[in-house]
Amino acid sequence: MMLFKKDKPADNVPTKTEMDVLQILWQDGPSTVRFVHDKLNEQKEAVIYTSTLKLMQVMKEKGMLERDETNMKHIYSAALEEAKVKGNMLGRFVDSMYNGSASSLMVALLGNDKTSEEELQKIKELLNKMDKAQ
Repeated sequence: MMLFKKDKPADNVPTKTEMDVLQILWQDGPSTVRFVHDKLNEQKEAVIYTSTLKLMQVMKEKGMLERDETNMKHIYSAALEEAKVKGNMLGRFVDSMYNGSASSLMVALLGNDKTSEEELQKIKELLNKMDKAQ
């Protein structure tokens, strides 16, 4: 049973900084470089505007972002689907850290005493749903 669908290895895997930009765009929607830059500065120490601009230009070239050039201020949006990117990254993580075993990951996650009753209930519901689908 495969829980995490992974695309072919040639797919773009965002770096940590690229993920920071994508997270902002997924959360806040299409935005200017200035907006993304300001949000990054809330999260990190002194990000230089030109570095943010260059990063977003490179991400556009890689196909990670789209740019609307109809206005004077260019508006960037995520070209990648959040669920697909996170699914690919999670699949790679499970492969590299847990030898492809989703159950080993779950045991590690649930064995840390940080899982709330509400989270456990959601997991039980998901497992029941998956069980019925088979």
